[in-house]
Amino acid sequence: MACCTGRCTLILLCTLQLVAALERQVFDFLGYQWGPILANFLHIVVTILGLFGTLQYRPRYVIAYAIWAAIWVTWNVFLICFYLEVGDLNKESDLLTFHVSQHQSWWSEHGPGCVRKEAPVAGVVGLESHSYVSVIGCTVEYQYIEVMHSALQILLALLGFVYACYVTSVFTEEEDSCRRK
Repeated sequence: MACCTGRCTLILLCTLQLVAALERQVFDFLGYQWGPILANFLHIVVTILGLFGTLQYRPRYVIAYAIWAAIWVTWNVFLICFYLEVGDLNKESDLLTFHVSQHQSWWSEHGPGCVRKEAPVAGVVGLESHSYVSVIGCTVEYQYIEVMHSALQILLALLGFVYACYVTSVFTEEEDSCRRK
């Protein structure tokens, strides 16, 4: 059982997508970004499905992965537009948290070089006392980190889409040649 180039490449791309999606999932959980958490979860499931389809020669699973890759590109383009505030989108809104909380990206307070300063709000006591957090000195602003994450996801998804289409065509040709014999 030799591993053809396209199939091995798709396996590698799916593995890289899983690693990148898991890394992104961790930071979205830390920032309570519920929309991206759900999207990442779906992406992880469908990528595993695509990986399984590639390993087991199941073209339907690979086609499902290819369709998801196109949807994933669209989602990441939306995230880029959201964080760069294209049109009426505002990165300060609570759209990605489903209006449940006022949390933002974890990177907004913990990015490279960022220094957090907390100032307690006067008059609020108790276990859940709130404080004003200011962030200064960031080497890279958090929206650009999020844009880089999305750009990497787009690159991997586009390559995955191309190789999924190629692998599906190879699987189909193999099935056709087996039927002719």
